[in-house]
Amino acid sequence: MSRMRAHLALFVVNLIYGANYPISKALMPEVIGPSGFILLRALGGVSLFWATWSWTRERVRISDLPRLALCGLFGVAVNQLLFYHGLARTSPLHASIIMVATPIIVLVLSHVLIGERVSWNKAVGVASGLLGATGLVLLGAHGGDVGASFLGDLFILINATSFAVFLVIVKPLMARYSAITVMAWSFLFGSAVVIPFGMHEFQAVTWTQLGPGVLASLLFVVLGVTFLAYLLNTWAMRTVEPGVVGTYIYLQPVMAIAAAWTYFAIGYTPPGHVLHPPVVRWTHVVCAATIFLGVHLVGRADRR
Repeated sequence: MSRMRAHLALFVVNLIYGANYPISKALMPEVIGPSGFILLRALGGVSLFWATWSWTRERVRISDLPRLALCGLFGVAVNQLLFYHGLARTSPLHASIIMVATPIIVLVLSHVLIGERVSWNKAVGVASGLLGATGLVLLGAHGGDVGASFLGDLFILINATSFAVFLVIVKPLMARYSAITVMAWSFLFGSAVVIPFGMHEFQAVTWTQLGPGVLASLLFVVLGVTFLAYLLNTWAMRTVEPGVVGTYIYLQPVMAIAAAWTYFAIGYTPPGHVLHPPVVRWTHVVCAATIFLGVHLVGRADRR
């Protein structure tokens, strides 16, 4: 039952991330610059996680503080800063293709750093998910190379590696602490790194002049994408291996399509965005099925 709840949590996390793409893209840079946006997320995360932690007051060993600082560096600061700045310097196509390499990096690092066993089921599952996710990205590539650059691609690759490192180094902490405690300290250390980069763009926003739609979008990003998604992702790692968490990233293109359909069906349009009904072909269905097969194989290997 605990594994089922962990997999459900990971599914919800990637559903949130899929819904987030058009919302965050619409907010930057017209409403807030990327560094300022990351600072908003970091400060929101610190406030929410520490307010929740204050109810538990779980003590942390001094010897674990360096690992928590690394979690903040790789999981919050480097991860978010380089992703948004990389996306601003390269094409969505290149960024998407590079990001689907994350589960492979997680699998390799998990094996090298914490001795996670790489079974045939897990390897085939990762390869199946990679094939399906790459197929979905390429099917949507119409002029997708426009705006691509080596620097932007490099930023995205470092971002993917940084998140993979976070998933691996946070695993031992989950055996000793709750997800709230781990994320409270991680965001505290991560925010300290982000503040110098994002303060100028954060202060440039005229907060009192933002409309209700923009404020609702910002609230969703802080509460859903930052607090809830990070919390569920980390909590799931008490039960499943880092490689399983990484493989769920393959679901994000599917969730993004599902979110676009939902937005269109309910008539919701993110501020500054124009949504058209997404076209779903049989090739999209095959790619989605391949991704779900990969996630299933990795999950089954983890249960064994």
